[in-house]
This record gives sequence, C-alpha cells and structure tokens, in this order.
Amino acid sequence: MPATKAKKPTAKTTTKKVAAAKPARKSEKLVSKPLKSTMMQFPLTITQLFLRGAKVNSNSKVITWAPTGSRITTYAQIAENAGRLANALKRLGIKPGDRVATVMWNDDHHMEAYFAIPCMGAVLHPLNLRLFPDQFDYIVKHADDRVIIVHDSLVPLVARSAKALKRVTDVIIVGDGPVDPNMLAVIPAKIHKYAELLAPESSVYKWPTIAEDDAAAVCYTTGTTGDPKGVAYSHRSVYLHSFGAGLGATIPLTEHDTMLPIVPMFHVLAWGLPFGGWSVGADFLMPEKYLQAEPIAAMITQHKPTMSAAVPTIWNDLLRFVDKNKGFDLTSMKFVVCGGSAVPRSLIEGFLKKHGVPIVQGWGMTETSPLCALAHPPRGVTSVKQQIDYRAMTGRVVPGVELRICDDEGTELSWDGKAVGEIEVRGPWITGSYIGVRAPEKFHDGWLRTGDVGTVDPDGFIQITDRSKDVIKSGGEWISSVEVENHLLGAHGVVEAAVVGIPDDRWDERPLACVVLEEGAKTTPAELRRHLEPLIAKWWIPEYWTFIKEVPKTSVGKYDKKVLRARHATGDLKVVSEGKAAKK
Repeated sequence: MPATKAKKPTAKTTTKKVAAAKPARKSEKLVSKPLKSTMMQFPLTITQLFLRGAKVNSNSKVITWAPTGSRITTYAQIAENAGRLANALKRLGIKPGDRVATVMWNDDHHMEAYFAIPCMGAVLHPLNLRLFPDQFDYIVKHADDRVIIVHDSLVPLVARSAKALKRVTDVIIVGDGPVDPNMLAVIPAKIHKYAELLAPESSVYKWPTIAEDDAAAVCYTTGTTGDPKGVAYSHRSVYLHSFGAGLGATIPLTEHDTMLPIVPMFHVLAWGLPFGGWSVGADFLMPEKYLQAEPIAAMITQHKPTMSAAVPTIWNDLLRFVDKNKGFDLTSMKFVVCGGSAVPRSLIEGFLKKHGVPIVQGWGMTETSPLCALAHPPRGVTSVKQQIDYRAMTGRVVPGVELRICDDEGTELSWDGKAVGEIEVRGPWITGSYIGVRAPEKFHDGWLRTGDVGTVDPDGFIQITDRSKDVIKSGGEWISSVEVENHLLGAHGVVEAAVVGIPDDRWDERPLACVVLEEGAKTTPAELRRHLEPLIAKWWIPEYWTFIKEVPKTSVGKYDKKVLRARHATGDLKVVSEGKAAKK
C-alpha cells in the first residue's frame, strides 16, 4: 500500500497546543494560606469515658468490701443502675445544672452517682462527711443542693443539718440498714429509698449532648481559715485529668490492675481515681466505711489490689498494724500513692524495705483537681537510698501542668533547687476562680498561687518546705516545719509530730514540737534533740516541746496547726523547755 502523508496541523490545532504549553507569567505568585485543622470537633466529656468503659470493659468489677462478704458489681451493672438513677432524678425534677449532693462512702452505689449525675447534665457534689456542722451547713446552702443521696449509716449527719436543707427537695437513702424515724422526721424533704426509687425505672437513658466546659462536679476546699470555697470542675478538665493521671509517668494503670481508693470520694473526687480507673477498665476494690488498719490489711490480703491511694495517717496505721500482726500480705501492690500532707521518710522506708511496696508521694490541692506532681525516681537511679531520696521529695511536676516559683514581689525564681518561693501553677485542670467568691490574692496573671513554699530543681522535682501561713521565721531566717516533722517521725516511739512557730522575745519565733508517742513509750525531749542533731541545722532544733494525745487534723487528714497555735496561746498545752536555741 502506498504510504500516506501525514496531515499538517491546522492553524486552530496549533494554536491550542501553544496555549497549553504557555508558561505562567512571571508576575503570578503562589499565595500561601494558613492551614486549618481537619480534626472533628469532639466534646471531651465524662459521658465519653462512661460509655466507653461500660461497653469495652463491661466485665470489669467494682468490689465493695465488708467483713461478712464482698459485693461484686460489673461495669455493665454500674452503667445500668446509672441509667436508672438518671431517670429517677429526672422524674424528681432535676434539670441540667442542678446540684445533686452525695453523703456516701466509697462503694458501688457512689460510683453509679459519679456517672449518672454529670452525664445527665446535672452537677455532682460529694459532701465531706467529716466537716464540722457549721461548715457542712454552709456548703449545702452555698452549693444550692437540690437532692441529697445519703448512705443509711450517715443519715444522722443530714438530719443534724436539717435547718440548712430548705432548698433540698428530696433525700434518697442508700442501703437497707435501720434508720431512726425521728431523724427522718426533722428532714424537710421527701424521703426515698434508693432501691425502691430505681426499681421501676428503665436502665436506658438518652444521655444528652453536653458542652465540655459545662460544670460536671463541685468540691469545696478544706482550708483552715475562712469559709470553704467551691471549685467547679468542667467535663473537659475531668476528662483531661483522667488522661493525664493515667500516663506511664504518673499513675500507670490498665485493665489488669485492681485499684483500692481509700482516699474518700468526697475528697477532690477521690483524687480523680474513679474516672481514671474507669477509663482504662481497672477493677475497683471499695473499702466502704472500713477504713481502719485491720480491715484494710484484710481486704488487701484477700483481693490483692495492685495500687492504692490514701493520706499518710492511713499508711502509718497500716504499717504499724501489719508489722505487729502476722498473716497479712501487702506485696500485691505495685505502688501506693500518698498525699494530702508531707510523707515521712520513715514511712517510705518501712513500706519499701519491709514489704517491697514503693510509696509514690503526690502533691496537689482541691483547686488543681488535684494532680500536680508525683515523686517517681528519675532515670539512672539504682540504689535503694537514691530511690528513697527522690520518693521523699514532694514530687516532679506532671505533664499538663506548668509550674513556677515566685518571691514576695512576684519575681519568678530559678529552678536551681536552692531558691525558695511560693509555688504557682496553671494548666487545663487547674481552676481559675472560686464559685461566687473573689480571691485576687489567689489568682493573678493566669496563675494559681498555691500557698505552698519550696524549691524546684532543674529536673522539675519540687521540695515543699512549708505552707506560707505555717513557715517559722526565727531571727530573720526560715525554718522548715515540714522537714523537722519528718525527721521527728523517724525517732523511736514517735507516732505523730507537728511543729509550729510560737512567739519568742529574742528570735521573734521559735519552733514548738508537738509530739504523739506510742503507748508506753518514754521518749524524752533530750533524746529527740539528740536524734535531730545530725539531721538538721542546729538552730532549727526545737527547745520547746509538748506531748499530746493526737495532732488535730482537718476533715481530710491534714495537720490543723492553727488549732495547736490557739491551744498554745490559751495555755492549754503543757510546754517543757529542753536546751537552748543554737546560734546560726
């Protein structure tokens, strides 16, 4: 076949090809625009934690301990009862934002309230059952509680405050124990039995969509001066605190763990442990009202929890009990968290060396949800002595919290382990104000002034030397009452020790050591001074001493030093003098 000639491109075709290949004009530039996130707007709420745990860890358990036999409830059953409780509260007229109070022990029913109330949009208010009556009354009225859920054994506390319950419409009694009808008669609210109230309700509740900044719970400070102050925790802050607390660098927990929260659920939401433990599916061992050393030792031996949390007085009592009584085993615990007040070195040594249980000292407060610092030894620490040195410190600032120390003029100080100043913090679970109370002295420049005084080293380890209101200034120099107390607790026969400043004509203030001895102990001030001589500066050693039956404490177990100062001022303490104040 003859070859065919290729067609010449037409002018039209040629023009198109030239146009397609035409380069961009030099004057044209690419415009760079800010890149916006493509992430979903997902609310961080307790509801998300609750529903996830109920579904994914439905078989995890909440064990409520009793000497006659433990009650075991699964996450799935807790979730069903939370639905019934939410329906019942809605029927009683509870609306989003209403406060529902609890006066309860750590048990499965309290867990039901912990989720039902905030997830329905109301506000959980755990009432401190150890408050003085006037403080209890003040808080009930200030929070404007509408419903109170109370354990049958604690009804007398509610009845005692009957005059403060004018806006409370309903009181729900948990348990089947006997209740004095005379007490019920004085309560100006409708009385319901928990089981009967929930029985007709559906376990299915249409949980509403909640804004993450809505209030989920409220707790009140237990300060030793002035009225208690309310702190409202948002859903977002609780959610983030749960995640922050569950990091490997803080309180590492998984569904393989069993948690024993001895710290009361009315004390800063049990340090966030109910929400944090639920979020990972850990089992709970709840002590209910059995908070003495013997039942705690028994429940640990029986159910073998892997971690626990409580104030130092609880661990002191437990250590003395198990050391004197055979048949109890604490070795299941990988660690225990101890906070609320400074942890004595002798207590840390006793648990680690005698029972192989590490104590992790923690620091925080109601205003901080409470997690701020935990005393995990850093990398490279191998010897037991080094471990104890770090565990005896206040703690290392945790991820999610920013911290600084400032002098009296507000100037930020160095993290050199030497500069002493007031500790200030900020972060996503740190409160920015109190409920209905202006406190400019506590909040400034976006930071919370904690009132704790101490140092921070270059690695972020905090050492609190005192509360600002408890520091002892002697001859123009500071004495750390906390450090003196911790060393006294290592002396033979000493059970408790609190050190306060008292007036002195020469030095302005000198330390008064208030000591509690074991029954039968004959330890003298001279022996205690000799014990302190190699441990602290000579001029820190007290020359004034008093022996008392018990150190007065706040409702959450902290030393109430204002009571000791008042007792000294009125001559109620028998003070003896031993030695003289050394020169600096």
